[in-house]
Amino acid sequence: MERPGRPTISDVARLAGVHASTVSRALDPSARHRISRAVAERVAAAAEQLGYRPSALAAGLRSGRSHTVGVLVPDLTNPVFPPIVQAIEAALARAGYVTLLASTEADAAKEALLIRRMAAQGADGIILASAATGSPAPGAAARLGLPLVLVNRRLPGAELPAVVSEDAAGIGLAVRHLLALGHRRIAHLGGPSGVATAADRLRGVRAALRAEGLAPVAVERAAAYTRQAGAEATRALLRVRRGGFTAIVAANDLLALGAYDALREVGLRIPADISVTGFNDMPMADLVDPPLTTVRIQHAAMGEAAAEAMLARLRGEAGPGTVRLPAALVVRASAAPPQAG
Repeated sequence: MERPGRPTISDVARLAGVHASTVSRALDPSARHRISRAVAERVAAAAEQLGYRPSALAAGLRSGRSHTVGVLVPDLTNPVFPPIVQAIEAALARAGYVTLLASTEADAAKEALLIRRMAAQGADGIILASAATGSPAPGAAARLGLPLVLVNRRLPGAELPAVVSEDAAGIGLAVRHLLALGHRRIAHLGGPSGVATAADRLRGVRAALRAEGLAPVAVERAAAYTRQAGAEATRALLRVRRGGFTAIVAANDLLALGAYDALREVGLRIPADISVTGFNDMPMADLVDPPLTTVRIQHAAMGEAAAEAMLARLRGEAGPGTVRLPAALVVRASAAPPQAG
């Protein structure tokens, strides 16, 4: 069977004793179920013996698919996204797809550019974690004929598959935990305007407090979901309401860490003077000092569900609509009963 040059699909078919189309199906994870396991194993053994590797370019030309999916996140430095992306990548890989990852840096123009570039590279679809009001992604994807799935954030009014957490109910768990500790003067460190997670979590804070006949003593929106923005927003809270609250409910963990920085700058101890809670349970939230009480989202389940929604779209199915995954409170050491007086 030795012949000069690179082995072809026809060579594999002759050695395995099957048609070339059977080789194509056997070597395509998304089509392998259409042939018997014995035939698939025989083809795989023949391909291995010959050193045959299928050409992704040729397969794409035949099928009209590149078997790549783009994933856009707003900030690669935010620890909440790697476990979500890892789950997306693993689920897509099982179906024979490769993941392309990029950061939009919360910039709408960059988001649109990345979608166009990924389309030019032949991406079959886009999974978007950076959705915000005014996002160009739905329009850009529609013009380019790319299926679009949202993850971690939804876009109100957009009829797109989305996999998100129960943000309002989840942050309500943190508020009720603080209420059970005896806090009544609770401030909210909110996420940036135009982002659905920020709006949903603010709604959850207000609903949990309203159930006890209370309201947030102050709400300060951070400019971004970053530690620096959290510190700046906490400084603003302290200027406006210093001494007016005993606890801060932050809309994500990075904002909570920013609150740690700003509170320590003025000599306030956590949780002895001010209790702080976060949201997401990002990796290493248990290693900060004090370990952060936060709301845990289902990172892996979210990524897997987003990948499954994309695969459904690629099969021509409508997708699941909006999937909301329950969140859970993780109690650590950053919240304690308020001091008397």
